[in-house]
Amino acid sequence: MTSSILTNLRAAAHKRSRYQQTKFEIETMPLDVALDLDIYRGDAARIARKAVYGA
Repeated sequence: MTSSILTNLRAAAHKRSRYQQTKFEIETMPLDVALDLDIYRGDAARIARKAVYGA
């Protein structure tokens, strides 16, 4: 029981870390790259959330 709780906590922490990193990378990417990829950097949180957590 305790093992599964710790596993779930580790997985959640790992996803949160991936979310923060992805969001940071989108927010700080050069404007020309964002435009080439058709990404609005203001949508970084939404894009990162979808990439890490799905739907």
